[in-house]
Amino acid sequence: MSDLPDGRDGPPLVLVVGAASRDLTGDDPRGWRLGGAATYASLSLARLGLRVRALIGVDAAAAEARELGVLMAAGVEVARAPLANGPVFENIELPGGRRQRCLSVADRIDPATLPPGWHDSDALLLGPVAGELPPAWASIPASFVALGWQGLLRRLEAGADVERVAPVPGPLLAAADLVGVSGDDVDRSVRLSELVDLIRPGATLVVTRGDRGGTELVSRRPARSTLRAYPAIPSNDVVDPTGAGDVFLATLLAATIDSDRLGVRDPAGRLAFAAAAGSLAVERPGIDGVPTIDAIRRRVADVA
Repeated sequence: MSDLPDGRDGPPLVLVVGAASRDLTGDDPRGWRLGGAATYASLSLARLGLRVRALIGVDAAAAEARELGVLMAAGVEVARAPLANGPVFENIELPGGRRQRCLSVADRIDPATLPPGWHDSDALLLGPVAGELPPAWASIPASFVALGWQGLLRRLEAGADVERVAPVPGPLLAAADLVGVSGDDVDRSVRLSELVDLIRPGATLVVTRGDRGGTELVSRRPARSTLRAYPAIPSNDVVDPTGAGDVFLATLLAATIDSDRLGVRDPAGRLAFAAAAGSLAVERPGIDGVPTIDAIRRRVADVA
């Protein structure tokens, strides 16, 4: 059963919003690859067969990126929100986790930049990467709202390492039905109970932990929240972990709002489906790792 009300024909229509980041790399002739939650999430949703509109904030270089063509070839209807300054990161993978250096911060994306006719969607996925989505995005109508929380948990200064900020309540968080965050984006001293207390009653929080699986919590405030741990699905190889959490969240959103068509009707099955997508996403560089629905189903079957 889908978590959306009946009445619209065809697969759900999802609006994805966020800035595209440029992530430095030595194995691309441009010196960077296009990333960002909105980039990974919109491609993931399209490859799962959902209808997707993506408003993507881009600086001058990102506006011409080949990756946007990949999104459009997959069926994503892309609108560019021009940014004088877009997010640029250097990601340094270390044994103890990722160190991320900010080379450029992002301008904000105003809801007024939404194209005409784009205010009517079944679901909204808010994918900030650098705090670029102002609170007004919480008022955009949608039957179901997903939020990539990590983009609100960073302190950015050009030329400095990215620092964590403490999670706090806010309009975007209050609007979300599904919230995803990596355990790496939250200080280890913060308890799961503190995180789930920040989301609205009835909403779901998923804390991912890479190859250690993760935890899904449903807020039942003022009663005790429900908790479900899920195991990781192993990857064949880890080439590039960037974007795996965004792919996971987008896939979980799709499995939630389009469960009948995707054939994942129970909570454990939805989490396994999303975990399989995340495990595939790291096996190739950049958005080349975003899996097809057939690849996800094969991965789920391999570990069943």
